[in-house]
Amino acid sequence: MPLPARLPERIPTVVLDSHEALSRTIARRIAEVIAGRRAAGARPVLGLATGSTPIGVYRELIRMHREEGLSFRGVVTFNLDEYYPMTPESIHSYRRFMQENLFDHIDIDPADTHVPDGDVPRDGVRAMADAYEASIRAAGGIDLQLLGIGKTGHIGFNEPGSGAESRTRLVQLDVITRRDAAADFFGEEHVPREAVTMGVATILEAREIAILATGEHKSAIVRRAVEGEVDLEAAATFLQRHPNTTFYLDTAAAAELTRVATPWMVDEVEWTPELAVRAVVWLSLRTGKAILKLTQGDYAEHQLSSLVARHGSPGAVNGLVFNALGAKIRGKSKLPEGRRVLVFSPHPDDDVISMGGILHKLTQNLNEITVAYMTSGNIAVFDHDVRRYVDFLERLARDRGIGKGDVPGFTAQVREFLATKQPGTVDSEAIQDLKRIIREGEAVSALETIGLGRGNARFLNLPFYQTGKVRKDPIGPADVAIVRALLEEVRPQLVFVAGDLSDPHGTHRMCKEAIDRALSEMSGTPPEAWLYRGAWQEWPVTEATWLVPMSQEELKLKIQAIFKHQSQKDSAPFPGAHDEREFWQRVEARNKETAEMLNRLGLAEYFAMEAYVVA
Repeated sequence: MPLPARLPERIPTVVLDSHEALSRTIARRIAEVIAGRRAAGARPVLGLATGSTPIGVYRELIRMHREEGLSFRGVVTFNLDEYYPMTPESIHSYRRFMQENLFDHIDIDPADTHVPDGDVPRDGVRAMADAYEASIRAAGGIDLQLLGIGKTGHIGFNEPGSGAESRTRLVQLDVITRRDAAADFFGEEHVPREAVTMGVATILEAREIAILATGEHKSAIVRRAVEGEVDLEAAATFLQRHPNTTFYLDTAAAAELTRVATPWMVDEVEWTPELAVRAVVWLSLRTGKAILKLTQGDYAEHQLSSLVARHGSPGAVNGLVFNALGAKIRGKSKLPEGRRVLVFSPHPDDDVISMGGILHKLTQNLNEITVAYMTSGNIAVFDHDVRRYVDFLERLARDRGIGKGDVPGFTAQVREFLATKQPGTVDSEAIQDLKRIIREGEAVSALETIGLGRGNARFLNLPFYQTGKVRKDPIGPADVAIVRALLEEVRPQLVFVAGDLSDPHGTHRMCKEAIDRALSEMSGTPPEAWLYRGAWQEWPVTEATWLVPMSQEELKLKIQAIFKHQSQKDSAPFPGAHDEREFWQRVEARNKETAEMLNRLGLAEYFAMEAYVVA
């Protein structure tokens, strides 16, 4: 179906329901390009990208290779970029990333895979970059270039200021890019300041470009790239000049596109109750008027006359939306009582960060609550915390004689490892266990703050997380089996699941995948599922099914529970980029902002609120 003529998108854009659907679509397109080039008697040439977004594509290509016979013999690949300096063997190198996530699992000739060399002497970088360009030309040019997009709008490592004529070269990394990468390197101070990248002109010479984006945190830059002017400060906007580029987005990354955010400004729409709520809330905020004060003139001026016509008068529309929003509010008396409730927390603090308020209310309502911590979260514990607990063990052995025979050898082993550990080195098994135990103890302490305790906690320690590295294995049958076993044991009537996609390394999304698969395998009536969001975003009031108010005292209690996660206090290892605030500060602001939003719309005034979506 052709897109409406008024659509402001300057790059063809495909929106898919999920990260998985996006991965399948791109992988199929890559397979088609390979087949087409072979049919034409040419060698297929692919431009590849790294990062968390294309991993799903690579996993689908591996599956197609193993199960459908997709062969990569004769395929030539060129990767976009590499950190500098960077040895190929480093845990952070993009060469190693490609080997572990694709090349080692398919039948491609290693000689046909190319990644910029981050290990050449500085005086040889220019020659290496020129040779990389020459290799691309010698291969006949790139048939399909896979791209991601950074929050600065960079493609490859073409940072703000990169020109349209730029070629493969050494670049300085933007501070935002380095901050984004900080978690991978266990600290921003360890992120290289430079990288070798294909230039914008090199990328634009590809015959076809597929650019991927997922998650709410990419929605703003996606809109700028797709709908904004070509801008030297956002290299992705140069793709508007390419004749065969397509953006592939999940629904979260597409959220700010005009056709998604305000479709009535693009074309005629069908006014469903949900869309009416979105439109009226948008109009209220746009005009600065409470919902019940919106007039015919307000609707007409903002292209919403058809909504008024559908309901007969502005008052009818205003009342409908006002009542719909009011019906979302669920205080303690309207929340479940005496039910079996299972809360899935991807990390050991997501429960209290995201839903500490409702957890306290559900406890007061005498629900039977189990909180399942799906991963250990052990990579998010600083080494100095381990040293502190090791010192505690040594003092306990010395002063109280507890563990006197075993502690000295154990603590010496830990101290020796930490003394020689390099940034990014995978922790020893002993240290991984110590970090897991630290986070488990914090989780129990947080539960006690809101009226639960040790008996309410279950630590699943799912296998997919146990790599000791930031990047995790895909969800497998063992992960699903553990989740399903807990579901069968508890037989919950209500489950809470993290439903956000802005978790920096996708753990929330992967945990949700394990839960969804386990629920699909369960016998009997499935439980009702409420989705919460984590420390990075909140459900908008227009999307939320339920809004749960909190008093000043309840918000304070929730923050006290967050404080119990002391290893994440003050300076968390993985706070998410571009937000220097601690988790409790984000929570306080976010929950107050949700309540303030209702106040601005003219509804009742509350101190703070949490938001949930019923799946």
